[in-house]
Parts: sequence; C-alpha cells; structure tokens
Amino acid sequence: MSIAAPVGPIALLCIRRTLADGRLVGFISGLGAATADGLYGAIAGFGLSFLSQALLKNQQWLRILGGLYLCYLGTRIFLSKVAERATDRNPGGLAGAYASTFLLTITNPVTIIAFLAVFAGLGVTAGGNPKDAGVLVAGVFLGSAFWWLALALGVGLLRTRITPKILIWVNRLAGALIAGFGVFAIYTL
Repeated sequence: MSIAAPVGPIALLCIRRTLADGRLVGFISGLGAATADGLYGAIAGFGLSFLSQALLKNQQWLRILGGLYLCYLGTRIFLSKVAERATDRNPGGLAGAYASTFLLTITNPVTIIAFLAVFAGLGVTAGGNPKDAGVLVAGVFLGSAFWWLALALGVGLLRTRITPKILIWVNRLAGALIAGFGVFAIYTL
C-alpha cells in the first residue's frame, strides 16, 4: 500500500473518474495500476534482471511516452464536459479505464527501483526463496488493490454532494495537475 498510496497522477485520475463516472470505474482504474505494481513487484522479487535492465535502459523513452500521454489525458480531462445525469456519460468502458492506468503506471520504470529498494530492505533478493517472493508479490498486488478500493469507496461518498459546476472545476484542476505531471516527467529527463 505504501507504494500505491502517494497522491500522484494515477490517484488524481482515479479520484476524478470516481467523481465523474462512479466507484466501479474509479476502482477498475486503480486495478490497472495495481496490476502494473504487481508486475514490477514480480520483476524485482523474482530477480528478472534482464527485464528490469531493459526497462531501465529504455527509461527515457518510456518516460517521454508516459509524459506525453499524461499531457494528452490531462488536456482531455481539462476540456471535458460534465454530464447533467450519470446516464449521459459514456466513461469509455471498464477495459479502457483499466488499460489506461496500467499503461501509465508501467511507463514509469523508476517504480521498479522503489520495489527493488523495498524488497532489499525486507531481505528479499533475486535468487532467494521463490515462495517468499511470491507471497510478497501477492501482497504488493493485494495491498495496492485494497488502497484503490478504499480510495474509490471514500471518494464515492462525496459523489452525491458534487454538483456539475463543482465537477467542472474538479476536471480543470485534475486535468491541469495531470498534464503538469506529464510535463514534469518529460522535463526532468
């Protein structure tokens, strides 16, 4: 949960999607990120060094692609119109919500460094006990999924209190921040 919980572009996206499209869309968006966390956790925990090296070697291109997608997504959110009724919106489907956050999370290979550091701190190293690594990777996924469920449920409680006028400002703020994260990702290369 500690790796998933910090508020960044994925959390902003899930919060915004929960407010605009409902708890399920917010949670499914979070599951995309949890799956990417689990994948990175597996790479770190099982010592798939060839894959982690390839990701780190291509870190610059992945950050550029992820940053550009964040800029696109942020602009789209900033300019999006707010539906008067929930049935007026087509959120793009659950598969699209899942895939977009999975891709955004997976294009941040710096995350693998965080997993390597956490796993090393816990004594899980490449070539260690696969059973222990498997339990830890399952814990990474389940902890991340629990965080996204709690976030979607908590934000969903506010959904009925959010008027369309407030949601316009939520879209503008979330869009600007998400695009800002994209610019930052590219700028800090």
